[in-house]
Amino acid sequence: MSAVLLAEQILNGLQFGVMLFLMSAGLTLVFGVMGLINLAHGSLYMIGAFAAAAVAGATGSFLLALVAALAAAAAAGALVEMLVIRRLYDRDHLDQVLATFALILIFSEGTRWVFGSFPLFLDIPPWLSGPVTLPGGIQYPTYRLVLIGVGLAVAGALGLLITRTRLGIRIRAGESDREMIAALGVDIRRLYTIVFALGAALAGLAGALVGAIQSVQVGMGEPVLILAFVVIVIGGIGSIRGALVGALLVGLTDTLGGLFLPRLFALVMEPSAAASVGSALASMAIYILMAGVLIWRPTGLYGARA
Repeated sequence: MSAVLLAEQILNGLQFGVMLFLMSAGLTLVFGVMGLINLAHGSLYMIGAFAAAAVAGATGSFLLALVAALAAAAAAGALVEMLVIRRLYDRDHLDQVLATFALILIFSEGTRWVFGSFPLFLDIPPWLSGPVTLPGGIQYPTYRLVLIGVGLAVAGALGLLITRTRLGIRIRAGESDREMIAALGVDIRRLYTIVFALGAALAGLAGALVGAIQSVQVGMGEPVLILAFVVIVIGGIGSIRGALVGALLVGLTDTLGGLFLPRLFALVMEPSAAASVGSALASMAIYILMAGVLIWRPTGLYGARA
């Protein structure tokens, strides 16, 4: 195996990881602050992708498409929180799961009604197309490299928001003791709406960015939602740093597992059988990783110890 191929796969794993982080960060905030299991988070990812594809098709501007994705997902998140989610905070998790699962069906059918059943395509802008030459002679797509940079920049900005701003202080306080900050005069309903809209905007941004390298279609958020839950379990519920570390671990494990495991089994098995077994184990690798982390630290890497 060449060093160039290995470096390319590591970059692919990082790109996959930072996109999972954008999806997971909002989910872990909502789960950590509100104690809410939101299965509809993947639908907000889908809304961002469809909004971006629609605006890019109408205006030809990729930057406007990203703004539209952020705005549409944030607005949808705020409306969902005020109309539906707000009534679920005092209910048990089963009620939350059923209600947010119903939202998945509503969003999916509503999107199909507006945009149709056929996939949409969001083109990479010309100024981000083509490869870039990295040290060592590695040719890597410019757009994917930009995705890594955007994801890491958002992670840094979100970390500063949580640790250095007044809103971040309230979010962290709400995670620790929501009754106390409500008693101190903080409008807890407004805080919850802001947190939910922020998480939705991050999911919408991820959907728009990924939509340029995949097709934009109804139901595209559900597979990513499963991986996002794996990420926040590994990283620790409510931890932004844990979401970033967990997302990078999942991205690298998934990508490098698919590369190495078939080659490893090829040493002791026939090539066709090795490819089949290696691919099957590669798809299981992230769940094996999650199980190992939970055995070692049941609250996740950065979750608060019980």
